[in-house]
Amino acid sequence: MGRQRGFTLVEVVVAFLLLSLVLVTVFEIFTRGLQRAGELDNYSRALAIAQSEIASAGVEDALAEGEMRGETDDRQFHWVMSVHKYVEDAQAQQAAQPAAYALYRLEARVGWQGGTGTEREVALSTLVLAQNK
Repeated sequence: MGRQRGFTLVEVVVAFLLLSLVLVTVFEIFTRGLQRAGELDNYSRALAIAQSEIASAGVEDALAEGEMRGETDDRQFHWVMSVHKYVEDAQAQQAAQPAAYALYRLEARVGWQGGTGTEREVALSTLVLAQNK
């Protein structure tokens, strides 16, 4: 009687183990890629919110020093917008004559809850020339 052709039980079990390890690795890579894509989407939304807040500052009303807070309609993002007169040198400011215009520093901070439960934040700032009060 000749030898039978085919796979032994050990060979089949080893093949299934290798296949399962490859599948687990592929699923892990795919899952991490989806998580990263979600994080990047949240980051770009937060950046757009910060840019929007800076762009709208001083449009309807004159710039005034202070802080404004708010959140998006879905309550996923919260933001803080602060406006302060820009002071480069305190002595130079005291010696300077009152001017019709002043330089203001605008800073927008947007925060959100990350996928891992950690608090994430984006901050943008700029300088704007506006009428002095």
